Amino acid sequence: MAKVEVKQLLEAGVHFGHLTRKWNPNMAPYIYMERNGIHVINLYKTVAKMDEANEALSKIAASGRKILFVATKKQAKDIVAEKAANVNMPYITERWPGGMLTNFVTIRKAVKKMAMIDRMKKDGTFLTLSKKERLQVDRLRSKLEKNLGSISEMTRLPGALFVVDTMREHIAVKEAQKLNIPIFAMVDTNCDPRDVDYLIPSNDDASKSIDIIMTQVTNAVAEGLAERKSEKSAGDDAKKAKETKKEAVKEAPKATLEPAPAETDTTPAPVVENAPEPKVAVEATKDAVKEEAPKKAKADDLTKIEGIGPKAAEALTNAGMGSFTDLAKGDADKIKEILTEASSRMAHLDPTSWPKQAQMAADGKWDELKEWQDNVKGGVE
Repeated sequence: MAKVEVKQLLEAGVHFGHLTRKWNPNMAPYIYMERNGIHVINLYKTVAKMDEANEALSKIAASGRKILFVATKKQAKDIVAEKAANVNMPYITERWPGGMLTNFVTIRKAVKKMAMIDRMKKDGTFLTLSKKERLQVDRLRSKLEKNLGSISEMTRLPGALFVVDTMREHIAVKEAQKLNIPIFAMVDTNCDPRDVDYLIPSNDDASKSIDIIMTQVTNAVAEGLAERKSEKSAGDDAKKAKETKKEAVKEAPKATLEPAPAETDTTPAPVVENAPEPKVAVEATKDAVKEEAPKKAKADDLTKIEGIGPKAAEALTNAGMGSFTDLAKGDADKIKEILTEASSRMAHLDPTSWPKQAQMAADGKWDELKEWQDNVKGGVE
């Protein structure tokens, strides 16, 4: 993926902040200077933070989780809708529906209602209604399509939230914080960066600025999706090869499997007393086992557990809980202690249900885990 240069950001006006009197003091580390009463953002820090955010977004996309894009301001909605649709990700560009995340079950019911209306039109039930009822149903369908049409394929809570202007979308940010969903955002000089897990200091008001940042972000997501697709195809090819090999063994004639008996020599073999054991073969076998052992110890993708983000997964892996089996055996208090030691920003996470989810993942009960995650809000029972 081609990295964006500071010159490109400068030409797009990403460096323009708000008036100095409207600034948030917590944004001081990302402000370069003040000119004509307006703060100027340090674009070198913007590039560094963007690379960090893109790497995390690529990992989330590669894990198969959805990333929800949120932008309801006029100059951002069309750009965000276009870019998010290109990578097949859900987005909200109209009014944020209250409880979109914290009351996701109810939102899903509204989406299912939309699908039910479509079925009525296909099977002819819609034509049996009166003219007034048909008009009401059509109005309801268009309203649902406008507000929730873009998230109709999002069957579970998203793996991350990307926000343009955290001040305007403060409700979405609060809901994501409550459910421990990682937040990525374009943060201007009037916003509080402490509310965001991965911030990109940038101008969130100019359409050119939003366009160039969204292009970089969606390219990173597309890269993650491509990686997932290649891994999946490689796995399918390996599976097919294995099945082909099994079939070939079954179809092979028995004669080839049973070698013809060789002419036996009746002369008895000489008996050697205190014959030494073949140490070379034994040692070679031990070395082979030692070489294979580290290959088997591979960390699982802990971000599939509801409530675990990339940073939390990294902290748990470093602490020796890199697999679903290890996490299932872990204690919630111990996990909390590990997260707090790794970063004070993860102290608010609630790992109570993580061992339970990890046990389902370790047992390969993915359908059961998905159903549990859909019914439970943010992995908190």
